[in-house]
Amino acid sequence: MYSNNNGASGNVQQRRKPTTRSRSKQQQQQCTSENVIEKNQTNGAQNERLHFRGSSKDAALSTPLLPRSRSTTSAINTPSPLCCNGGLSILNCCRDVNCHLNAPLRGSVDSSHSRRSESRQSSLAATPTPKQASPSPTTSERSRSCSRSRSRSCSCDGRLVDCHKHNAAAAAAATSIPQFTVNLSIDLFSWTLFLLAFCTRFYKLATPPHIVFDELHYGKYIAHYMRNIFFFDQHPPLGKQLIAGLVSFAGYDGNYTFTRIGAAYAPDVPIFWLRFIPALCGSLLAPAVYRLLLEARLHRWPAALGGLLVVLDNSLLTQSRFVLMESMLLLASTLGIACLLRFQRCRLGSLQWLCSGSAAGVLLACAGSVKYIGFLALALAGYLLCRHLWQLLYDASLTNRQLWMHALSRLLLFAGIPLAVYVGVFYVHFRTLHRAGPHDSIMTSAFQASLEGGLASITSGQPLAVVHGSQITLRHTHGRTCWLHSHAAVYPVRYKDKRGSSHQQQVTCYSFKDVNNWWIVKRPERDDLVVGEQPDVIQHGDVIQLVHGITSRALNSHDVAAPMTPQCQEVSCYIDYEIKMAGELLWRVEILNRNSEGDSWHAIKSEIRLVHESTGAALKFSGRQLPDWGFNQHEVVADRDQVHEDSIWNVEEHRYTKTQDQRERERQLLSAEMIPTRRTKLSFWAKLWELQTKMFWHGKHVQAHMYSSLPHEWPLMDKGIAYWLDAQSSAQIYLLGNVLIWYTATAGILVYAALLAFYAVRRRRLCFDVSQHEWQRFLMAGDTFFVGYLMHYLPYFFVDRTLFLHNYLPAFVFKLLLLCFVVEHVDYLLRRHCTGRAVHLVRIYRLALLLWLLAVCSVFATFLPLSYGARKMTIEEVRRLRWKDTWDFILQKNYALN
Repeated sequence: MYSNNNGASGNVQQRRKPTTRSRSKQQQQQCTSENVIEKNQTNGAQNERLHFRGSSKDAALSTPLLPRSRSTTSAINTPSPLCCNGGLSILNCCRDVNCHLNAPLRGSVDSSHSRRSESRQSSLAATPTPKQASPSPTTSERSRSCSRSRSRSCSCDGRLVDCHKHNAAAAAAATSIPQFTVNLSIDLFSWTLFLLAFCTRFYKLATPPHIVFDELHYGKYIAHYMRNIFFFDQHPPLGKQLIAGLVSFAGYDGNYTFTRIGAAYAPDVPIFWLRFIPALCGSLLAPAVYRLLLEARLHRWPAALGGLLVVLDNSLLTQSRFVLMESMLLLASTLGIACLLRFQRCRLGSLQWLCSGSAAGVLLACAGSVKYIGFLALALAGYLLCRHLWQLLYDASLTNRQLWMHALSRLLLFAGIPLAVYVGVFYVHFRTLHRAGPHDSIMTSAFQASLEGGLASITSGQPLAVVHGSQITLRHTHGRTCWLHSHAAVYPVRYKDKRGSSHQQQVTCYSFKDVNNWWIVKRPERDDLVVGEQPDVIQHGDVIQLVHGITSRALNSHDVAAPMTPQCQEVSCYIDYEIKMAGELLWRVEILNRNSEGDSWHAIKSEIRLVHESTGAALKFSGRQLPDWGFNQHEVVADRDQVHEDSIWNVEEHRYTKTQDQRERERQLLSAEMIPTRRTKLSFWAKLWELQTKMFWHGKHVQAHMYSSLPHEWPLMDKGIAYWLDAQSSAQIYLLGNVLIWYTATAGILVYAALLAFYAVRRRRLCFDVSQHEWQRFLMAGDTFFVGYLMHYLPYFFVDRTLFLHNYLPAFVFKLLLLCFVVEHVDYLLRRHCTGRAVHLVRIYRLALLLWLLAVCSVFATFLPLSYGARKMTIEEVRRLRWKDTWDFILQKNYALN
């Protein structure tokens, strides 16, 4: 019987009848423990240790902190190995050659070293310890067992090397030159997943050599990057920038015209390099999912399963092989969340903490800079960070200062870094696209004038100040691109709702350049329209009249309901019908940005509001479209609610009236020069703010599409998308996922939700069905995967635009991650609760899982022709792949399948 005192109040002893085998092991352990037991304690360990002298199993369990041989210590996950002197050792810094951390540096002991070891051990045995009043009869036996133990510990992996030479080399290294060790570890699972994904994504990457689905749009944008032509897209430009940067090195000049889906690429278009980055990101997605599952504390086999399912999903394969943005979006989101999980486990201020947090912030910002849906991953990160901070508040060991450091550092890393990345992406965007193009008409006049070759009539010697006699076009500044317009047609006497009108000349907002967009600014007290030698500049607050340039009728409003917006006043050009309806033609000019542009009315940059003097209503674009009698143009009204963006206008084209003759004025208006010449200046922040406004509120809307779908159709994949059809056969590329994966993952969502509700109720009743460790893993999976799925899926139910199946892919990845956790958790439950004969259920479950995986591979191979489109297919082959009636495959003759 022996005892181990770790500084507790008393010794806990256990009496058992010793056996020869257990006695020898305990002697070896006691011999070693007398040197290191007092310095080998870990924080938070139990102070009192129970030591048994029964079987060898009990002896091993009774000394969990004693140094062991390499083969023994490798079986136990010890997070911080200690030297025999009590210090934390990372690079084998202990000087004692018998320390277990120096085992890799030692071989077998030679004869001279054995003699020194035996003599030292015999002297230790001859000298009584303070605990030993008299020599014990087992001292020599203990010393011999210690010697045998140390001799065995000097052998490494069964190889016999000279221990003395190794010890001498180690001592020389410790006393002379410091050594630096670089450890290179290769995760074979990760590399295998990458190679599998790489082979599937890059197989015949340049096939088909035709425009596939949204390559029509993204290809145009990339071509505009090559030629520095401004374009407007409702998504951020990072993905297009990366592809454009790569193909520029491949010699692509951007002169290819993307005309229609299915059109053949020109021979000089580098198809492979256009599709390279999406395919590479799709290949990296599999190991990224594997790494994310490991960071979420899943075991290696379900993490590898998650990566393999990414490889075997047909939708992710199809979406990664063409010039599309989803693969880049998914990769950045996945790696960003993985880095975030690692960041939350790191010590505040450490190098790993800083690197993980910075990487997470950059990656999540890149996801949002590829597509705006990527910012949902950043929102998920914000939720996880807030939850983690809430948990830290319960930690009494943290001071208020440390808590503030946690909060402020997270704000900097996950708000400051993403904002900087996002702004930097658009800075590159504006620096690259400095030439005018077909899309710049959606921007304001000032923005267009900042582009090289934009708005010629504005910058071609056009006067700046608006004066009495100025000929101007008034553009709706924010929102829809249109100009204040009038024509000779009049409002109908009565509308369909039986309301009457003034029957005056129509005033509308027209979306195209037209001679009827010209108006002449006139002082009410002056009869002429000619600009004199001393121009009479219009100031803020001045009252003016606007005379239509072609019809010479003045802009008017009165207390008559507007045709489409009856709560507002009608706006017209006044016609004197001699029915005692006097014209109300006076408008007050209010310059809204006079703090930056001054009180004088300037073309382009001055944003103005025209307020009707008689009624106090502001000239406003209502957004309503007029019926056929208004030529389907947009309605202009006068609204008493003046503060509205749609009541803001600016002068776009501007010149001075030189003649009083009306016919000559009309001839000059019709022959006006409109060819672009040079640029004006606009600050980066002004351009950024304007473009963000247009992207968020006035993006392009697809009215209807035969392959569009609704969010409730996505989980069970009721509809796919036809990407491409071969001109010679029925071979086609059709976006479909692996049916078995999608249905199983949907079931996994339901299983997790049911288990979450069950555990919550049971734990409320103090019934703990799983261990605390497993419960914490269950909650982590819920926070990361279940909430991530809901955050990427539910918002689409509130989106008022045309949606497609590929919008579901970010949510699908989180659903796939949750499926892997559910698979592992069910395995855990079976192992925990199935004992005795029921243990066969564990084997049956794992066999079923293997068979399911084989079935997934089979379905993946079945639908490969629709993913690659490389093989010509007959009509019957296409029919056999139509497993659901809602899948609208197309045939060469364009008739639907029955």
